Amino acid sequence: MARAVANEFAKMRRLRTVPVLAVMVIGVVTLSSYAFTTPGFMDSLEDPAAHPWQRLLVGLAFAVPLVSPILLAVLASRQVDIEHQGNGWLLAQTSGLTPGRLCRAKFAALGALLVTATLVQSALVAALGWAAGITVEFPADPWLGYTAAAVVVNLVLLALHLLLAARVANQLVGLGIGVLGVFVSLSSTGMPPWLSHLFPPWGYYALATPVDIAGSGTIALDPHHLSVLALAIAGAALFLLATRLFDRQEA
Repeated sequence: MARAVANEFAKMRRLRTVPVLAVMVIGVVTLSSYAFTTPGFMDSLEDPAAHPWQRLLVGLAFAVPLVSPILLAVLASRQVDIEHQGNGWLLAQTSGLTPGRLCRAKFAALGALLVTATLVQSALVAALGWAAGITVEFPADPWLGYTAAAVVVNLVLLALHLLLAARVANQLVGLGIGVLGVFVSLSSTGMPPWLSHLFPPWGYYALATPVDIAGSGTIALDPHHLSVLALAIAGAALFLLATRLFDRQEA
């Protein structure tokens, strides 16, 4: 498996995986920064009552579900489509690497980079806040809690798109679902929590959101971390089950 994962990293050099992840990070950071352009924000950097950090966190919680679903579909599609085009499934199986194990290797390689990218984009948004001069105490718990939840939802979504790309050779299907996922993710922010639970994994971006805008200020929300944890467990179990079923099929 270690050699299979290393091989997936080697494939990424030709697939432009890192530039795609860089686009995701830049997109999230740019959209998160819209708070700097809102009226009165730059005058509230030292005012605890204005909650400048929370307003930045609202931007981050808006940007992640807007950008991530499409680019995760692109990443998974590119990493799997190379096997469809070059008959890589059969070549891997002749060397003892079954389709399911190959999917797990792809998830391990892409997942490691995705976790890094998600952490980096969250850290960059926080760094912009400090660079702008925010002196209010940093809300570590909600910020880190949302970052961890975003990592989980991103990984589950990546696993879903890898399975879809492996089963359906036409990669436009996965990209179409990625576009639909953006719509579901953003719509979930206006849904009651019980309804967002019915749209995994996209609806769980909204369930993880710890703060929202209300009028001219912000309000604290109750993020459903247990639901996100349940999503992680269920997603891992279903991914392992699906890839084990792949192992029993001909490439």
